[in-house]
Amino acid sequence: MEYNELFARTELLVGKEAMNAIASKQIILFGVGGVGSWCAEGLIRTGVMHLTIVDPDRVALSNINRQLPATTQTVGQLKVEAMKNRLLEINPFAEINAIPQMYCEETSASFHLETYDYIIDAIDALPQKAHLLLKASKTPATVFSSMGAALKIDPLQIRVAEFQKVKGCKLASALRRYFREREKPRKPFLCVYSEERYPNKGEECDKNTIPRSVRTNGTVVYVTAVFGFTLTGLVIQDILSQCDKMTFNFNTRQ
Repeated sequence: MEYNELFARTELLVGKEAMNAIASKQIILFGVGGVGSWCAEGLIRTGVMHLTIVDPDRVALSNINRQLPATTQTVGQLKVEAMKNRLLEINPFAEINAIPQMYCEETSASFHLETYDYIIDAIDALPQKAHLLLKASKTPATVFSSMGAALKIDPLQIRVAEFQKVKGCKLASALRRYFREREKPRKPFLCVYSEERYPNKGEECDKNTIPRSVRTNGTVVYVTAVFGFTLTGLVIQDILSQCDKMTFNFNTRQ
């Protein structure tokens, strides 16, 4: 088995130069849950060779309906370790760095965001998400972010827009309020989002759950996966556009 054999069909589509560019990029992905896990798989299956995945959580039974590494056999395992094992089964030549740690203000410096070409945000928690986006916006990296994928059942309503133009998403609205009160990102970034808001119609199954002020929202895999694959698409299309520009500039000089 050779590396080139794994991605022959992708190379047929985009060309050898683009495949080399995809393989050279350093990418970090925060969150490998319902959205991030599918993004990670999409990146590795498209030829990404250097991927860091960050998530502190372990696989739970409630993850099985939507998260790629979650099966009845992986319950209890660290998500990043289960994800790494799967990704290396897809491409054993890839360099997968699995970090079972929470991103937050206190840990942010340890991730060395300035060393990456792409920073992908698939974090759910507002404070951590906001801090990551602020820090990422101060680096040379290209940043992509997922907004809320819960309470959606129609994948045809999934869209991409610059953060300030995202509409109908409560998470995006909460982030904008957060930034107005503190600090605004230094540069624009694209987001995957949906304006759909489908109501919860069932009751939470965990009867032992301590009462919370915020109810858990329902999710389905075919929506979270499209969110994740769309993030993958944004990364790959950005790399391809860079290759096209380099080719255009070279031909112009000739």
